[in-house]
Amino acid sequence: ANWQTGGQKDIQYQGETYLWSKNPEFHKFVDAPRRCGETFEMATDIKDPAEKNKFLQNGWQIVPPHRLSKNFQSYKDYIRRSNAEFTVAKDQYIRLRTGWFSDRSACYLAAGRPVITQETGFSKFIPCGQGLFAFAGPDEIVEAIRAIKTDYKAHCRAARQIALEYFEAEKVLKKILEAAGI
Repeated sequence: ANWQTGGQKDIQYQGETYLWSKNPEFHKFVDAPRRCGETFEMATDIKDPAEKNKFLQNGWQIVPPHRLSKNFQSYKDYIRRSNAEFTVAKDQYIRLRTGWFSDRSACYLAAGRPVITQETGFSKFIPCGQGLFAFAGPDEIVEAIRAIKTDYKAHCRAARQIALEYFEAEKVLKKILEAAGI
């Protein structure tokens, strides 16, 4: 993931700024690994040494993203080696309740890996609590980690089932084509 986008896609609306960059959201949950008693790994390019150190001190491991995404096979292997995905969403998606859902999270689900992701309104359409967890605050992150650790295999199976039900290409494309009258 890119750590900082520079604000060129921020939106000004009715006197408020809606941020495009994810890094402010990650800062809100910097202590998540420590709170959960786990180590989280983040594939990103934090340039500021003080900022990077803040995450390292809270139980994050940071790896260069480019070597993991240089080709499809290395990306797929990285996801398959992961136990689960934890991620945040962009401020624009969260506050505007867009229902946005990450394509990377869909890949984790397809690989049978549980996903813990920040709520954007997607939980109205995709079931959460087994294999997929939506969070708004730090306590929900801790609860999701505990649930996954309680029965990891069941959450892996549930993650794969969500991918098959909600992200399988044939099903998604069929709905799109039907909605377009094709």
